[in-house]
Amino acid sequence: MTRILVLDGHPADGAFCGALAKAYAGQATDKGHDVRLRHLSAMAFDPDFGVSSFRDAKPLEPDLEAIWEDIGWCQHFVVAHPLWWGGMPAKLKGLFDRILLPGAAFKYVSGKPLPEKLLKGRTAEVLVTSDTPGWYFRWIYGSGVRKQTEKQILDFCGLKPKGYHMFSPIRGSDDNGRTKMLARAAGLGARA
Repeated sequence: MTRILVLDGHPADGAFCGALAKAYAGQATDKGHDVRLRHLSAMAFDPDFGVSSFRDAKPLEPDLEAIWEDIGWCQHFVVAHPLWWGGMPAKLKGLFDRILLPGAAFKYVSGKPLPEKLLKGRTAEVLVTSDTPGWYFRWIYGSGVRKQTEKQILDFCGLKPKGYHMFSPIRGSDDNGRTKMLARAAGLGARA
């Protein structure tokens, strides 16, 4: 049994990302895993780090304390989010800015160019909805947000990326197409 945190990273309630997160979480639960499902839309916090140094970081609001506790609890972290302007929504990026702090998620070590990863031993997976076709995202846009998410956020802190899954195009998809996407997300949850 694995402890899995699934974050619906869409800032609005009722989006298709939430349905994908729920399908993943439901199937993982059915397979016997211990799963927590959280919704970014239900969290209240200031997403703006807003200061020039980590020493001056403002205290975490209760919702940020709770999600940080969930990250510490989990063995596998799943984030479902939409692709907006080539990246993740500002509120989701703000969540990472606010909770992935030195001394908690990573630690600077004197004489070393890269910090120590304090979230080692955990894995991560990303589900992304997009109106952009996957081939266009990869070959024309160069998958910028994938590189940022996997290398500069997750792996930087020690969360080993296990998969980056595109669900697209959402715009223009019909019920049959969305049903297939939900089944795919559920299948990923079954394999977690």
